[in-house]
Order: sequence, then C-alpha cells, then structure tokens
Amino acid sequence: MPSSIAISANPVLLISSTAAPRQPRRPIPSSLPAIWRDIQGADNWRNLLHPILRHELLRYAQFVISSYKSFDQDPSSPRYLNSKYPMPTILSQSGLPNAPYQVTKYLYATPAASTRSHWIGYIAVSDDHSLSTLGRRDILVSFRGTVTNTEWLTNFMSSLATARLDPFNPRPDVKVESGFLTLYTSASFRASLLTEISRIVNLYKNDDELSITLAGHSMGSSLAVLFGYDLAELGLNRVGSGAGINRVIPVTVFSYGGPRVGNLGFKARCDELGVKVLRVVNVKDPVTKMPGLFLNENLRLPWSGGGGGDGGSCYAHVGVELALDFFEMENYPACVHDLEAYVGRLEGSDHEMEKGGGGENHGDFLRKEERGFFNLIFQKFVEWAPWLQDRVRNVSA
Repeated sequence: MPSSIAISANPVLLISSTAAPRQPRRPIPSSLPAIWRDIQGADNWRNLLHPILRHELLRYAQFVISSYKSFDQDPSSPRYLNSKYPMPTILSQSGLPNAPYQVTKYLYATPAASTRSHWIGYIAVSDDHSLSTLGRRDILVSFRGTVTNTEWLTNFMSSLATARLDPFNPRPDVKVESGFLTLYTSASFRASLLTEISRIVNLYKNDDELSITLAGHSMGSSLAVLFGYDLAELGLNRVGSGAGINRVIPVTVFSYGGPRVGNLGFKARCDELGVKVLRVVNVKDPVTKMPGLFLNENLRLPWSGGGGGDGGSCYAHVGVELALDFFEMENYPACVHDLEAYVGRLEGSDHEMEKGGGGENHGDFLRKEERGFFNLIFQKFVEWAPWLQDRVRNVSA
C-alpha cells in the first residue's frame, strides 16, 4: 500500500474549511538550498519542513497551469492544438513572468483516437541566477493534463501492456496502462524527451548539483511517471564525475490528480530505480482511483497475480500520497479534478466554487463541450463504482 501524508493531520498544512482570499505568491524560501534534496523526496518526504514543501508544490503546479493556458483549443486558430505562444515568451505570456527558467523544447504527442499531434508541454532549465535560491540547477518538464475528447478516450484504454522501454531488458513483469503507453511512445514524443534531457544533462554535467523535476496533472502526471521511470531505467540520470564514478541525478515527479500508471511490477521497479513520486490527490477525485478501480494494491483476487511481487494484473500507485479533501463529486463533477482547485486547497483557501460562483470561473482548461464529456464519464463512474466494488468484494470473500 502506498505511503500517505494526510495534510489535515498536520497543523502546519491544515486545510481550513473557511474560505479565505488567496495570499500573494512569496519568493522561494531562503532555506530551500539546504534541504532541496529532502524536498525532492530523498527521504520519501518523512519529517519534512512542510511550509517549504507546500511552496514548492504550488510553484511547480504553476508551471503545469501555464501548460494548460498555453494550449490553443480554438479550431479557427492557425495555432490550433499547438502552443499559443512562442518559446522565448511562453512563461511570461502564460502567467509566469518572473520564473527563473528558460524553455528549451516543446513537446507533442498523438492520442490513439486522433490523427493529429497535440502540444502537451515543455522542457525548461533554471538559469544561473537561480542557483543560489534553488540550491541546484533544476531541469523541469511540465505536462498538461487531459483536455480534448480524444485524450479522454486514450485515458480509458485501461488494459495493461508490457512497457518494454529498455531494448536490452524488456522486463515482462513491468506493465503499464496501454493508453498512456501509446501516447508516451507516439510519434516523436518519447524521443524528444529523452534527447533533450540527455542534451541538457550533458551540458550541465559539471554543475555541482542537478535535479530533474517532472510535474503534471491528470494524464500529464501519468506521462511524468512514465518518463521518470524511462529515463531512470535507461540510466540517463547518471553522469560521470571524478575518476569516472557515476553520480545519480535525483528524479522527482510532482503529480496532481494523477491516476494509476502501471502494475505492481512497475511500482516495484520505480522504487528500485529511486524514482520519487509525490502524489497530491483530492480524495473525492475519481481520476485518482483509476484505472484499477477494484484490481489494485488494496484489493486483489486470487487469479490476478502479483501476490509474489511480480505485479500481475493489479494496478498500483507509485510513491507517497498527500491527501486533500474538497468538493463532492455529485455537486461539482469537473471541479473535483480541477488543478486550480488543487492549488487553492494547497494555498489554504477554499475554491471559488464554495462562494457560489456557479463554476464559471473554473474548469476553464476545458471547452464547454469537453466539460460535458468529462461530467458524463464521471456521472457513470459515480453510478457504477459502488456496484463494481461490492461485486468484487463478494467474489473474493
């Protein structure tokens, strides 16, 4: 069972039930350079100085939000399904004018149900001026989440497939959700990621400190976990130093509202490789319970496999869970999964929906028709999930 950090149980990160105005964004804490490895999960987020962790979770969430804001969904636009903004100005134009990062690569993937590639995010690297405030050179990959109908259809391809990302060792026990794997390996998406990260690591390999941070929401968090596993499996986070001794660059995934990605074998291999994943989840968000609604790390059937640690057909979350609690699925279907609602909860203020705003100011990452598709899928989840879980419990009893 995955580890868990319950925010409500810690007074430092206690989530208030009273709506409060959001506070202005603060500068990066001065003590971050001394503990950045702990913030990145070196000790699996045990005994952590929570205010700095919350600051970093909010900071990386803003990069993911910028990916959403930059995605052009207007069919009449010449940039349709691409970034609205050119690479040199994307951060400033998408709401991060003071971010100490330079975007170096745009990322494109093709959903299984589409014939066109979609802009999915970007790679960036922190600048020289931020070395003293971050404590290291940070290589960042930001993945937006599901937006279009074809991407939602990809998400619900819930069969497991062998990852086979290492050509020298296919590891048949390591399996991942087929839709995410298809998206990750589509067109030049995976190659672009691996090539650019390798280039940046080689460029800055003589820096004293380096980190690789992958941030994503929803589908984007699945891509982040897959990529974290891939680059660690291929050893792209290992660089030479001194007399050729390898040093390992920490790989950290900050996942917001992420689903399960693979089976127990995938989880075990990520743990073995040292890929650190901090999952920020709303306990009311059904996306975080899929796939593997009933065949998962908590409930296994005798024929599902995985009892001996080989993974079998059971899905399993990777990493440490940080639980939030906001909204009821029945009342605010789209908002239980909204990244801005996650951010509001992390900031310690309730979402604007609580103030009776009717939802018009939130969920804007989705167009009207896509929100309708999202709500329909979630409505069916609410109707069927209890029945499915009851049936499985009766069979396994």
